[in-house]
Amino acid sequence: MNKSVHCSFCGIKPSTNSPLIAGTEGYICESCVNLANKVIANWARQRATVTEDWHNNLPTPSAMKAWLDKYVIGQDFAKEILSVAVYNHYKRLYHDRSVDQDDQIEISKSNVLIIGPSGTGKTLLASTLATMVGVPFAIADATTLTQAGYVGDDVESILVRLLDVAQGNLGRAEWGIIYIDEIDKLARVSESATISRDVSGEGVQQALLKLVEGTTVKLLQKGRKRGESNTVVMDTSNILFIVGGAFTGLKEHVTKRVMPGRSEIGFKAPLLETQKLSAERILAETQPDDLRRFGLIPEFIGRFPIIAVLEQLDEAALVRILTEPRNALVRQYQKLFSYENVELEFTPEALTAIAVKALERGTGARGLRSIQEQILRSCMFELPSRKEVVRCIVDENAVNGTGEIQLIESKEDEIEIQANAN
Repeated sequence: MNKSVHCSFCGIKPSTNSPLIAGTEGYICESCVNLANKVIANWARQRATVTEDWHNNLPTPSAMKAWLDKYVIGQDFAKEILSVAVYNHYKRLYHDRSVDQDDQIEISKSNVLIIGPSGTGKTLLASTLATMVGVPFAIADATTLTQAGYVGDDVESILVRLLDVAQGNLGRAEWGIIYIDEIDKLARVSESATISRDVSGEGVQQALLKLVEGTTVKLLQKGRKRGESNTVVMDTSNILFIVGGAFTGLKEHVTKRVMPGRSEIGFKAPLLETQKLSAERILAETQPDDLRRFGLIPEFIGRFPIIAVLEQLDEAALVRILTEPRNALVRQYQKLFSYENVELEFTPEALTAIAVKALERGTGARGLRSIQEQILRSCMFELPSRKEVVRCIVDENAVNGTGEIQLIESKEDEIEIQANAN
């Protein structure tokens, strides 16, 4: 065989261990044949995934929002934005596979950028939607990512994580949702381009571009046997990417744009109505240029056309989070106490005191669990050894540390406590 002959795909030259298969206009080696077979098998699995039943069972945006209302308190505007985005994404995927390609108008993928303070429910919103739609969901932290070739997790590790969640099913993984948190930490320090390579900031933004837009990536998948691994090719075109961050300091950039410096003074000067706007209302006016000034590169911003802004949680919202959602924290601890045949009760004043503590810490809903854990720790330590206790009452004094949780051992004790309270 002529030595100039080589595989038209990978360029390898023929040998006794790697013979080439001749075609009309080129050659192909055994490795590329196996790789092509895996790609075609993936297409078949993907087509099989999109059935008429799945299409008919896709929840409507209003149904998605109603589902979110069971788990996430408030954030109605953001829920509507995310519900519509997820619905349109999977509706697009169905029609991309079911409609004649010659008559089809190609619809671009719309990834989502979520802006909101810590503890407002960014991750919970994304994961709850993925659970409802029934697709694999993977979470990544942008602060741990670096450009390929540097110490740390490269961006392709996110896809490996999604494939693991899908239990190795490549077809399901390619229709999954990926949420990248702390995306604002990838912002450049300044608007001016830096000469040095920024491997953890702008460099990661560059590395994520093709991944978010849609490309094919070779991944090393671990096999069932120890040390066994094989290469799979994942297409990211159908993966919905949702990124989120607190974007501390973005408000100042938006304010400068919506509240330009006044050149007029006196009675004829125009009134600045924007001075009365809340922080959330100002952030709702976020434009791509504001994100660029914050430090995100224009190419990265352009791949996230949908922006959802979450509101800062107030005292009333935190109290509702404690009690109303299906997996509310109070319900979780009540279930935990029921295993010891003990009834747990929080007074309304106690719930308000817990919400106030969380606001003081500035951790949002994320800090509610640690506060409750601290309050109930001593009680949970004693209960397994005190079988006579039938009820625990947490009041405002117990939350503030000026009193203790009331442990009731009998009906008579409860009557006595109520009499003392009156």
